[in-house]
Parts: sequence; structure tokens; C-alpha cells
Amino acid sequence: MRALDVRLFDETVAAVALFAGSEHRLVYQNDACARLLGARPVGLPAREAFPEPDAEEFLTVLDEVVATGRPRRLPETREPDPGAAEQARYFVYSCTPVSLAEGHGVMVVALDTTAETMALERYEAVVTAVSQMVWVLRADGSAQELVPGWQKLTGSPWHDRMDERWGAFIHPRDLARLRQEWRAALDREPPRLFETTFRVRAADGSYRHVWSRCVPILRNGRAEEWIAATDDIEDTWNAALREHLLAQIAQVSGGGLDESFAAVVNAIVPELADACVIMLLAQEEWPLPGHVPVTARRAASSTRHGLPARPPLRDQTIVVSDTVRDMLERRTPRTLRLPPGESVPPGVVPAVTEQWLRTANATSVTLYPLVAEDIVLGYAVISANEDSPAPGPADTERLQRIFQFAERPIRKALDLQRARRTALRLQHAHLTSPPTVSGASLAACYEPASSANEIGGDWYDAVVHTDGTLVLDIGDVAGHDLTAATAMGQLRSMLRGLAWNNGPEFLPSAVLTMLENAAEGLDIASFATAIHSRLQRLPDGTWRMTWANAGHPPPLLVPSRAEPYFLTGTDEDPPLCVDPGLPRTCHAHTLAPGDTLLLYTDGLIEIPTSSLDEGQHRLLTAAARQRDEELSELLVSLQNSLSDNRDDIALIAFRVDPPG
Repeated sequence: MRALDVRLFDETVAAVALFAGSEHRLVYQNDACARLLGARPVGLPAREAFPEPDAEEFLTVLDEVVATGRPRRLPETREPDPGAAEQARYFVYSCTPVSLAEGHGVMVVALDTTAETMALERYEAVVTAVSQMVWVLRADGSAQELVPGWQKLTGSPWHDRMDERWGAFIHPRDLARLRQEWRAALDREPPRLFETTFRVRAADGSYRHVWSRCVPILRNGRAEEWIAATDDIEDTWNAALREHLLAQIAQVSGGGLDESFAAVVNAIVPELADACVIMLLAQEEWPLPGHVPVTARRAASSTRHGLPARPPLRDQTIVVSDTVRDMLERRTPRTLRLPPGESVPPGVVPAVTEQWLRTANATSVTLYPLVAEDIVLGYAVISANEDSPAPGPADTERLQRIFQFAERPIRKALDLQRARRTALRLQHAHLTSPPTVSGASLAACYEPASSANEIGGDWYDAVVHTDGTLVLDIGDVAGHDLTAATAMGQLRSMLRGLAWNNGPEFLPSAVLTMLENAAEGLDIASFATAIHSRLQRLPDGTWRMTWANAGHPPPLLVPSRAEPYFLTGTDEDPPLCVDPGLPRTCHAHTLAPGDTLLLYTDGLIEIPTSSLDEGQHRLLTAAARQRDEELSELLVSLQNSLSDNRDDIALIAFRVDPPG
């Protein structure tokens, strides 16, 4: 193949360089290339001739062209040195394999495309954004509308300067942020693309979300003007808010009404309101009784940053006013404007909220009915504070739609709350007060979980035989629903009946075996733990305890004169209905005067962040610290210091009377 004659490129306008050999030695560079890239020493390897850090990709391309025999095209941007006046430059390199007098090599042709690229950027700044209007802002503050749209959006003519008249249309909550972001964009070196979302007052008085994208046009390293494309994104923003709201509520897994409405207010504030309070009615009957006072309680609240801290959320109730009743019966929002110095009318919010609205300079409150399954659950109170405008018709309609979007998860929470009430009524119907025992004292308590779906199957029981023998039971049915609560009631009743009918001398292990056979045969519970114990008073004042444990946490003994410890027995039997044919074990221990026995369910010692062993250790420590308290006080203290209320808890304690 004939070698390329390099003299062909001496007078060409394009920048040309030739490289040969495995090290890509520079064997030729025309004048155009020297002007464009700077003169480079001929004869040096490319890595030495082009030592710039950003030349690494170019050198890699040379290797690839030689290895594959295929040409490559490589775009490149060269940024000026910091502080330099010139703007960035854009190039395109074409690398082609050629045959030279020195052997195989590569011809590189470089073209300066800066002017074309800048023109393309201007074009893209205008046409790539789907915009309602396009305008130009110049360095002197003047503005020109290229594609009209401002007057259609705001009802006001376009202003030719970005001054206070323009700022009057921006939502007060967004204006300071918008100015701060714009100043930060101007202070960048060099200025770059600027994007933001803010609210503009529309012709009907409501505020609509718009998105603006501003591209700087650089001359001599400075932004002489900005081309901006602005789009009305209200519909898109509303759809995104709806998805955000539903996602927040969905995260309240199995939560009750209070948790669900807390998610609602946190989604609304600060995007749509300065503050929001949820008031839930005490009764679900509808329509409201005509002449009967109707109460509502404060269930959730949220306030935006910058306002006074909201009052603590406690059981704050009011008797709702006729204004509220009328709004609920009509099921239409109502706005109450608050002139300076005036408070919200009585019977709308609790006194602490009235005080907060005065302190936070509320200018209006809007009441929204909260409805699910055609039942009015309560109402929301939305406030505008300080310089925030009162909501217009579009704002009110938007918030009303938000509450309607939340109806489905709220209805689910309502169903769960009703099931919880039913389960708790069933639970408490079975958990009767402990009997009076001669020579000892008893105390028991049951605490449901704080979460609405934790309505579990924990129980305790105490029965006194005619001869004075005391039977103590504790148990836990797997599951946290109405089914578990129902199974709990059945198991507890069967265990009580079996213990009574078989008499005080019947071994606890035999009673649990009979219970397991019955539960298995009747398909009552697939998995449950229980302790069945028998305590008999001896002539010397001590009590003989015999018990069987079916997979339950071990009893805790707090001796009158020693450290607490667990009664683990010698063997551990499995829970009920796991292996019905397995013989069950009996254990025995003597309780001295002053000793305290505690039976408990796992909700007392189990929390997600620690192991069961750690929970038992905390119980031992707490019992030692609080051992001298009365039994009922001891149970409350243990529950408050150990439980995180994630699970329900059943406790029953027995204490032998001290001597004398």
C-alpha cells in the first residue's frame, strides 16, 4: 500500500495530526492543528506530546483504532481555566487508520464545533421544555416574553422587568426561597442550568404550581442573558401529591384512625397548608342526634416550620358548635376568616388550639368534613397563618379531593378499629378480677398493644378450689386478630373447666395434655403457649407450687430475701398443638412467706431491638429494684419500664403473706 503524502494537509483548514508506531509517535502536525491545540514536539510519543489529564480518553482511542483497524469519532469539551474570560470550547475528533512512510499509523482530524454547539444549546433551551411560556431575562433585569402565557395564567399583563410587581404573584411561602435560589444561580462560576418549582397566583385567586427551567447564555464567560421555559404543572403536582399521600398512609401498617390521620396531616403540611388539626367525633351514629351534645377530640396535628410549636397531643375534647354541626350535615367545607385580634369561634377546636391559632397569627381557618362509608368521622381544621392567603375555591377543592383520596385507607383503619373494639370486649369479658385468697394476695392486669392490629390472644386466669387450692394460668395464642382473641376465650374456658372438674390433686401436666387433645380435636388453635400451675398452702405458711409449662416464658420468682430468678424446671415442653402425643412434665417449688411469683406473656420482655435473653435480664433487674411495691403497683411499674407496647401483655402476680 502506498504511503500517505503528508504534504496534502499543509494548507488545509482542518486541524490534522499523524501518529505512527506502537507508541503513537507524533510524526506530523499542520499549522491549523498547532493553532487549535498548540504546537507539539514532533517525534515524541503521543502520551508525552499530549500530557494533559483530559487526553487519556484520546490516547485510549488511538490504541483502539490501531487494534481494530476501524475509525472512531470522539467528541470533547474543554473547560477554560478558573477565572478565565473565555467560554468552554467544543471539538470533534476523527481518528482513522492510515499507512505512513513510518509504517501503520492513525490520522486525527479535529474540528472546532463551539459555535454550532452554542447555537444548538439555545435552540434546545427553547424547544425541549414543554412550556406554557418562554421568556428572556437580561443582565440588566429587563425581561421579554417570547411565547405568551403570563396573562392567561395570572390575568395580569406581562411586566418587562423582574421587580416587585412580578414578585406579588408568587406565593409568600415560596418567594424568599425563589429569590435565594436565583441569587445562588447567578453567583455560580460559571452560571449553569437553573430549575425550580414554585406557586403563582392564578387569575381566579388560587395558586398553581409552575416549573421553570432557565439556561444561561454565556458571552466571555458571563451570563449575559437567560432563556427560561415555564410550565403549569398543577395537574401533575396534584397527581404526585395524591400518590405521596397514599404511600404515607400505606406505611402506617395496620394503624388505627389516629395513625392514619397523622399520615394525612403530615402529607398536607406544609405543601397545602400552614397547619392542620384533625378532630374525630366521639360517636359514629349518623345523622347526629338533634338535641344531644356531640363531642370531638383532637386526634392529629401538624404545623409548618417557622410557626410556634404546636401544643402536645392529649385527650383534648370539645362539644362541637352549631357551625361545625351545620358543616358536617351539609358535608361541604367552610372557611372562617379571622380579622386581626379575633379568635376562632368556640366549639371548633380545643382551647389549647384556639390559643395556638392566636399566637401563630392565623388569618383564616377552613373546616373540611371527614367521611368514610357514608359515616362522618369528624372534620379537619386547616389554617392560613401570617402572610399566607386564605384558600380560594380551587385550593378548597384540592384539599377536599385529598381527603377523599384518603377515604379508602381510612375506611380500612375504621374496620380494624371496630374489630379491635370487639376483640378487646371479648378479651376483657374473659379476664375477670382475681379472687381473694387466704394467706396470700393476687393482682392481675391486661394491656392491649398500642398498634390497632395488635389485638392478640393473651390471657390470665385464677381459680380457687373448695379446699383453698389456687390455680393460676397464663397463656398466649399465636396471632393478633379477632380469630386469636376468639381462640383465647375458648382455650381459657376449657382449661378452667378441666382444672375444676378434675379437682385440686390432678397434676397440671395431665390438665395441659387434656387441653391439648381437646384443642387439637376441635381445631381451636394451631399454636399456643401456656403455664398451668397449682398452689397449695402448707401448715407452716409456705405454699407448694406445682406447674407445667407448654412453651411459655418461665415464671419469675422474687424471694423475700434473695435475688429474683426464673423457675425453669428440668425440662422444656413444646407449645400446645405442636406434638400432641408428647408426655408433659410437672415441676414443683416451695414459696416462702413474702415470696412473689410473676406469670407474664412475652409482650413484657420482647422488643424488636434486643434478644429474648436481654429482655429476661431487664425483667430480673426491674423486679429486684421494685420488689417492695404493692402487687398492683409492681405490675404497673414493670409494664411501664419494660414494654414498648408493640404487643399485648397479660400479667398475674401471687405473693405469700409475710409472717405475722
